[in-house]
Amino acid sequence: MTERSEGEGVLAGRVALVTGAAKRIGRAVALRLAREGADVIVHYGTSRELADDTAREIRSLGRSALVRRGDLQRLPDIERLVAAVHEHFGRLDILVNNAALFLPAGLEFATEAQWDATLDTNLKAQFFCAQAAAPLLKKSGRGVIINFASLGGLLAWPGYIPYCVSKAGVIMLTRCLAKALAPKVRVNAVAPGTISMPGDPPEWETDYIRLAPLGRTGTPEDIASAVSFLIHSDFITGQVLVVDGGRSL
Repeated sequence: MTERSEGEGVLAGRVALVTGAAKRIGRAVALRLAREGADVIVHYGTSRELADDTAREIRSLGRSALVRRGDLQRLPDIERLVAAVHEHFGRLDILVNNAALFLPAGLEFATEAQWDATLDTNLKAQFFCAQAAAPLLKKSGRGVIINFASLGGLLAWPGYIPYCVSKAGVIMLTRCLAKALAPKVRVNAVAPGTISMPGDPPEWETDYIRLAPLGRTGTPEDIASAVSFLIHSDFITGQVLVVDGGRSL
């Protein structure tokens, strides 16, 4: 993918909502969209200080940033989040459904609470965020939804069964939404492989380097570039872009 310069402002005048934007991949995506000219709503669940840090960096780029908390397992919180976007900006052009839970839960030890929390956050929330945002995205005339799937939605990880099921559901959700919202809104998904973050277990990276043809883990910026590509690709909808260094081959 071709990097775009920070000065191009290709998203100038557009507004993006990124869920889970306080840290990790969500933060990288929010900053990438701001560098391309978008104003950004920084959603967070519990990491208020990190969300404020992300917003400050967005503002340092000359863009507007709105910080809003919301429990995405609760429909009223989702509705309040989208209402705040409408009240503050009056429009929404891009929805990035990034927020997710990655809880270890195998067959023998998975609990009902783990199942419900994972499916509610990773799958149900993406649907209801899309539902709540759809009127604004349609009004935009060039609305885009980017859902976050995962390599776990394509490969079976028996130690993370609820997670894999939720992310496989995101892939079908993306296809359904792409048909339901066409032609006014395009809907695609990104499926990251192993992405290195400070503090992650070192064996993750070792395993990934051993298995991936490109011989490295990914970075948050790799995923932000994939999101940017899908936002700007006007003839792509209903697709899943796997960004995994070839691990799924």
